[in-house]
Amino acid sequence: LVGEFADSAGKKGGEFYTPRSVVRMMVRLIEPREGMRIYDPCSGSGGMLILSKEYVEEHGDNARNLALFGQENNGGVWSISKMNLLLHGIPDADVKNGDTLAEPLHTQGGELMRFDRVITNPPFSLNYTREGIPFPERFRYGWCPEGGKKADLMFVQHMASVMRPQGTVATVMPHGVLFRGGAEREIRKGLLDDDLLDAVVGLAPNLFYGTGIPACILVLRAKGAKPMERRGKVLFINADAEFSAGRAQNHLLPEHIEKIVSAYHAFADIPGYATIVTHDQLRANDVNLNIRRYADNAPPPEPQDVRAHLVGGIPKREVAEKAALFAAHGFDPLHVLVERDADYYDFSDPTASKADLQKLVVADPGVAARETELTEAFHAWWEANARYIVDLPTTKALMAARATLLNSFVTTLTPVGLLDRFQVAGAIASWWGDIQFDLRALAAGGFGAVVDGWETTITTALDDKTDKGNPLDHRLVAVLLPEYLDEIGASEARRAELEATIKGATSSSNLEDDDDADDEEEIISAAELAALKKDLTAAKKNAKALEQQFVAKLAAARRQLSSKAAQDLVLRVSRAELTDQLDAYVARRRRLVVNALENWWEKYAVAFEAIETERAAAGEELSGFLRELGYG
Repeated sequence: LVGEFADSAGKKGGEFYTPRSVVRMMVRLIEPREGMRIYDPCSGSGGMLILSKEYVEEHGDNARNLALFGQENNGGVWSISKMNLLLHGIPDADVKNGDTLAEPLHTQGGELMRFDRVITNPPFSLNYTREGIPFPERFRYGWCPEGGKKADLMFVQHMASVMRPQGTVATVMPHGVLFRGGAEREIRKGLLDDDLLDAVVGLAPNLFYGTGIPACILVLRAKGAKPMERRGKVLFINADAEFSAGRAQNHLLPEHIEKIVSAYHAFADIPGYATIVTHDQLRANDVNLNIRRYADNAPPPEPQDVRAHLVGGIPKREVAEKAALFAAHGFDPLHVLVERDADYYDFSDPTASKADLQKLVVADPGVAARETELTEAFHAWWEANARYIVDLPTTKALMAARATLLNSFVTTLTPVGLLDRFQVAGAIASWWGDIQFDLRALAAGGFGAVVDGWETTITTALDDKTDKGNPLDHRLVAVLLPEYLDEIGASEARRAELEATIKGATSSSNLEDDDDADDEEEIISAAELAALKKDLTAAKKNAKALEQQFVAKLAAARRQLSSKAAQDLVLRVSRAELTDQLDAYVARRRRLVVNALENWWEKYAVAFEAIETERAAAGEELSGFLRELGYG
């Protein structure tokens, strides 16, 4: 709900709300545990504290044994955060209202409190005043210029100063903190000298509300807290290509989170993605932490084979470069290619068009076999693990079920090899995100409560004329009242047809007195137009009557469901939702195979030699026409 307000609030929304996908990723980087103190010095709507608590629950720890602290400068947002925490079952979080830099309010015995984990998204590029600022020892590495809207590293220093001896910080920052000179360069140097900076993660642009600029995540560890293998080094992760494009905003999907978190915890070089850089290398570069300087993920240039362009053929070396892609999906490229010579292939069917390539991949027996293997592995996983959903009304162990389902899904489906571990994890995590509130209702009230919730959702959406979605698309309708879908669909089609006809007739009638109008333009008569409008009124009434009948029928069908039938229905719908998620990932993966073939078709299907021949023939034909006309 807070997310919806942030979305509609535009720039203002970004001041208090961080997209939950980004927060989940940050929480997984710092790994909070039972017994820790968690602190957000710019707590906004409280989401980082809430998801830290949920992470502890997911990992089987006692979330009651967790101390949550926050501070928010905006009084209205602070009020929202208090309500948000209460609604998430967190009545005892210590969230205060005030300016963290000018007035840090979490103190003990006159000193700042220390925390095990600090996680935050502070406001970018704020002004601050140095005079009279309390606890100046927080800023041991330097002071950012006053009045320059560059207080970002002041927040970072505050966080570093309140870590416990084994503490960890994860904070969102603008990219400017990585390379700006002057006092900020000296602050970066101080962070490196004390070996606090652990990782820099570059994120995609337009992930956050109110700003399209890309941001980064800084991960810091307390002085001396780094494991031996990480000391004197910084891990750079360039994840700015990890996003799903949206109409108004980009999104970080579960598969992207999995990839970022895995790279961070692995602490290893990953070509084009992650690089370990020593402090000596960073100092040699004047403490410039620009991510692309160390982890450049720019794609390699598209290969172009001059000989293939001239005389045709598909270079075998280009096909070999796609071997891993094809093998993962069970595709043998020799099913569509044939050897031309030692270095080149041709398309086996020279009459095939680019549009035929997708059909060839979909129908390929190896592709079908690999996709069937994945489907069978999924079916086996569901049969073995659906009991964790069935048991939720009894166990109430929602987070334990989540951890078990996610881990077992990845373990079972990844070995098939069609999808990588990140994609498999993305499919199950996306599914859980979509149905988590149904599962909460299940744990609280049983399977009947879930079906009741679906019924209410459908009937409420039918009454809400501003709702842009179609409530009849809900799977409950297809299961309980499939016959009504056809009837209502036919009614809606008739209404749409009449509306289009009337609109077209009205537009045509406006041309009746236009001297430039086509004399043969058929103009509908006033009587015919009136008849159409009458039919439309009747169609709308019929649609409304069908809708009312549908609501009554849906309620009756719900009342007739036994407890066992409700359970079977919820499991059926849940399984179908997960199947859809998995199928979407498979379809995207299959599309990559098709893209490779289509790319070769576009580059090499027609050789320059053939184009020259066709041009010469066309030129000769044109010359013949000209000679016949006496111009030769």
